[in-house]
Amino acid sequence: MSKFTSHIFIVISIAFTFNSCLREPAVEPDTYRGNFESLWKIIDTRYCYLDYKEIDWNTVYRKYSPQIDTVTSKYGLFDVLAEMLDELKDGHVNLYSSFDRSRYWNWFSDYPSNFDSKIIFNAHYLGEKYRIAGPFRYKRIASDQVGYAYYGSFSSNFSYANIQALFDNFKNCKGMIIDVRNNSGGMVTNAELLSSFFFKEKTLTGYISHKIADGHSDFSKPTPVYTIPHKTMNWDKPIIILTNRMSYSATNEFICRMKYAPNAKIVGDKTGGGGGFPLSSELPNGWMVRFSASPMFNAEMEHTEWGIDPDKKVDMNIADKLAGMDTIIEEAVKEIL
Repeated sequence: MSKFTSHIFIVISIAFTFNSCLREPAVEPDTYRGNFESLWKIIDTRYCYLDYKEIDWNTVYRKYSPQIDTVTSKYGLFDVLAEMLDELKDGHVNLYSSFDRSRYWNWFSDYPSNFDSKIIFNAHYLGEKYRIAGPFRYKRIASDQVGYAYYGSFSSNFSYANIQALFDNFKNCKGMIIDVRNNSGGMVTNAELLSSFFFKEKTLTGYISHKIADGHSDFSKPTPVYTIPHKTMNWDKPIIILTNRMSYSATNEFICRMKYAPNAKIVGDKTGGGGGFPLSSELPNGWMVRFSASPMFNAEMEHTEWGIDPDKKVDMNIADKLAGMDTIIEEAVKEIL
């Protein structure tokens, strides 16, 4: 097992260990009321952001409890429970049944998109003759002076050979752009691995804490999270990371790490957040609820749940968009040149 893999495995294992040690809420009957009580208790004892978000969960109980008495179907029950979960304003919170999945999307839908996939695939950028290395779509732009790579999901694995292909293709460029706009997350291990190619030394890039009891503020001592540089491949030129509000979850973690990379700069919009490590629990009727269980922080012990600010805030310009230009990519090119 590599040093990289073992480090993230330890962090994730700690999360499962702490949460598995928590006392399970009392088993409720499989009734409309029982499922409501079970869900409310799971969030009350396991969800990690009630205090941080200043959510009065008892008030939420009083708001939704009377509605359960009027429920007459599983669909009505699902809708009431989903509305209650929306009070958390968390994209990592979902209720799963055989017929529906609840979701909270306001973390990006209430903001400008700052991304147009048609534009990045036009002749100014990737065009039609771009190369593909694993999940990366890449090409030299700006008269071959800047390397540009789009990575659409941290659920997509990549190999060292894929990264080497990028570095080899961009070796004569003045800098590189990695575009993770509209990358809504995936595997944290991929976020750590990708960031490792842009560090020169082991660097503290964050912390993670875990629930140790049922109280809203019952957390373990924060565990430091380090980004460890790759042993043989390291990019030592400017690296610009492009973000928008749909840069979420594992992408948020990638940005948290890259904030501390020596030659990196984040350009675009604030990320969507998603700084809580998610876990799942089961309701009496078999429905599953996913929720943020372990808060993650940056190296200054600041929460990343609400998103991470870019080093340079840039929005897409309508005039540029009509001209087939991406304002955020153009600003990144200027930063490099």
